[in-house]
Amino acid sequence: MRQRMLGMAGAVGGAAASLPGAALAAADNALLPRNLSPWGMFMGADIVVKAVMIGLAFASLVTWTVWLAKSIELRRKASQARRRLGRLESDTTLAEVEHESRGASDAVAQLIQSAARETGLSRGVVDDGLKERIALRLERVEAAMSQQIARGTGVLATIGATAPFVGLFGTVWGIMNSFIGISEAKTTNLAVVAPGIAEALLATALGLVAAIPAVVIYNHLARAVTAYRAILTDASAQVLLLVSRQRDRGAYSMSRAAE
Repeated sequence: MRQRMLGMAGAVGGAAASLPGAALAAADNALLPRNLSPWGMFMGADIVVKAVMIGLAFASLVTWTVWLAKSIELRRKASQARRRLGRLESDTTLAEVEHESRGASDAVAQLIQSAARETGLSRGVVDDGLKERIALRLERVEAAMSQQIARGTGVLATIGATAPFVGLFGTVWGIMNSFIGISEAKTTNLAVVAPGIAEALLATALGLVAAIPAVVIYNHLARAVTAYRAILTDASAQVLLLVSRQRDRGAYSMSRAAE
């Protein structure tokens, strides 16, 4: 009988001892947020962390917008340049290609029109001085067209360089708020720490999501711009060749007339 009473007392004591742990577990579950999805973490974040996330999302949108716009522009202008370069490489004259490109605004057309304008200002005198003046004009036009086609790509470099640090700022701010929450709650319970840390890490993730595509797209567009500039350089060389042929034909006509 006495042993039975002792067993019952031990069972009651064990149940009583387990009640505080159960109560703490229930409190932990009550403190844990119900929604730890990215949207839920965004809605529960501090105003500064929210501003960082919105800024990074906008930077990512700008990155993909620039990629789409510049890809279309580069493809269109490179196609026009190759077509006119093929015409310059055929058996033609500067006057013929100038007539064909009259009124056009693409880069190679600007090169042709600039060379024809300088030839007209020289009153038909084709010499070494004319070739130098045309070369200077072509360099200026080529530089202007290259600067125009590269416009807008600099923002990608800026996003790629700064987005990780902006995300890191959001992370630092979120972790700082988490420690402030620990201090105010006077507890190191995971339920108090976890939400702030998750929100902070989300800011870092968004920073990487904005930065990595920006760097990749910038490098891709830089290679495309370099290829486009090479086409313009070839077109400038072909224009100078046409001027040189025009000079040689003029000298040949004069020698035939002397005979």
